[in-house]
Amino acid sequence: MATEIAATSLFRGPDLGVTDNVVLRHDNGIITDILEGAGPAGGPRSFVIPAFVNAHDHARATASSFGAVGMPLESWILRTALGSPIDPYLTAASALARSARAGCAAMMVHYTRPSGTMPLLDEAKAIARAASDVGIRVAFALAVRDQNPIVYGDAEPILSGLPSDDRKTIEDLFVRAPMSPKAYIELTDAIAAAISGPMVDVQLGPAGVQWCSKPLLEAVAENSAQTGRRIHMHLLETVYQRAWADQNFPDMVRWLRDIGFLSERLTLAHCIHARPDELEMIAASGARIVTNFSSNMHLRSGLAPIAAAHRCGCAIAVGVDGLALDEDDDILREMRLVQMAHGGLGFKATWTPAELFALAVRHGRRATGAPGSGELITGNPADFVVIDLDRLDRDQIMPVDPMALLFARGNASLVKEVVVAGKTIAKDGACMGVDLPAIEQELRAMYRANVGKLGSFQRMWPSLSERVSGWFEQQLTCE
Repeated sequence: MATEIAATSLFRGPDLGVTDNVVLRHDNGIITDILEGAGPAGGPRSFVIPAFVNAHDHARATASSFGAVGMPLESWILRTALGSPIDPYLTAASALARSARAGCAAMMVHYTRPSGTMPLLDEAKAIARAASDVGIRVAFALAVRDQNPIVYGDAEPILSGLPSDDRKTIEDLFVRAPMSPKAYIELTDAIAAAISGPMVDVQLGPAGVQWCSKPLLEAVAENSAQTGRRIHMHLLETVYQRAWADQNFPDMVRWLRDIGFLSERLTLAHCIHARPDELEMIAASGARIVTNFSSNMHLRSGLAPIAAAHRCGCAIAVGVDGLALDEDDDILREMRLVQMAHGGLGFKATWTPAELFALAVRHGRRATGAPGSGELITGNPADFVVIDLDRLDRDQIMPVDPMALLFARGNASLVKEVVVAGKTIAKDGACMGVDLPAIEQELRAMYRANVGKLGSFQRMWPSLSERVSGWFEQQLTCE
């Protein structure tokens, strides 16, 4: 059934810019027509723009609620064991719904912490069901690691000397029998057979080079080349990962290039500590970099060289990584922070806000396997967001470019409606397909009950945290 929406202003893309008084028509999930000069003459004003993309996330609980605050990634990962998914469907539905409510048409789920409550294939099905109920497009990659579960090397100095019960607590939480490369590829094939479709893109998800053996990375590269399946992986997120690479794998990025791992099928999260020659190799391969500004700041990981990456030709996307500035999954604010941090110095601009917006949407869709460029043009998917222009342009003193205003003061509270594949999935701050407040209330009760079962881990946390920080400072010194 054909549907139309009238817009006071509509942003098609960086080349076509903003058009006023427009009617956008769509049918069967596809934009069929855009009529200029046919928009509203009065009433509430609206600004229609391409839907956003959260190009790197993990669909997990809010970390600060479990005390994972103000610590580097290497401790943060261990602490967030307290927030392992209690119910995979509810946990994913809450995260996906928050992204949808904020205006995202698509989200990457790099699934790093399974619940352990069911077989991994069933867990993937539960997440796909949550995405379907929310109405959002997802890319799903089961994260895999087969080495260094606690630190980037031998963890015995941390474990030795601990009381036997404490050691068992740590090993039970973090040490698993590694999955073989063959078994991981077979499991990914099975997940793809079960859940892939027009709204779900199944990808390969090595957690990061320091967590993956060479045979595992080689198997991932080979399978991607054979099948065309995309890859999603963290790279050089922290100073300790940089130091580990320099000590143990100094030609890491070159090796990834030489085995065919770097390609247009690859998306790399963070790359905060990538050097100029490594950025050049990433750019030349056609791979994308997803920057996650607030997450990088929360975890004291550093300021990524995103402007430099863009100048050398890297495709840039933006993700929330479960740690937006206010831990509210506000991807619009996240894009604004990227613009503020990397948009230029003085009169020399890296890009215009409209160009950054278009880059984040276009490359985010490629990273997640969402079809089309995201531009609001005939033939593209009907994925768009309606912004409350009366609130955005609250003073109405003189005509101001609404895209400029969006990057000056925009946030998720201005999102009036989110349409994905022609279907309204969120409106006036509420999700249409799931009851987000009820889900969050149910999850809180479940987490409160579960935290009590992890009392031994909480009790030993101060000692574990001190041992971990000591290991990294002694083993991996950073300049």
